[in-house]
Amino acid sequence: MPSRERVEAFLKEVVEGSHVKAIADFYHEDATMQENLGVPRRGIDILMAHEQAALDRIEKMHTHPVQTFLVDGDHVAIRWTFDRIDKTGTVRRLEEVALQRWRGDRIAEERFVYDTATAWRLVGPDGAAVEG
Repeated sequence: MPSRERVEAFLKEVVEGSHVKAIADFYHEDATMQENLGVPRRGIDILMAHEQAALDRIEKMHTHPVQTFLVDGDHVAIRWTFDRIDKTGTVRRLEEVALQRWRGDRIAEERFVYDTATAWRLVGPDGAAVEG
């Protein structure tokens, strides 16, 4: 079961932009990640490679500070907001909830839940959604 401080350390590392390092520092060797109802990815090396490949396709990923997270025994829920800035400067936003099961002080399972209709919606400089 993770302490609240351990979860906060994980959140801090991700918000600071160390997405791949956070996987190395906070996930079990046999951890899984799953997008909505998709097939889970398994194993820390695969998780890190997938994350790095996603980051390599863009200019920058901005992770907003987390306002809401819950710790209940081995279960953690986090409301994330990410802005993906592509190489042309276009900003798209994803809001998701990560549901995690921890084993000790590391993440064993993680499932991301988000609305695919609004995932990675275009946002303007003020952060407001852009139509079209």
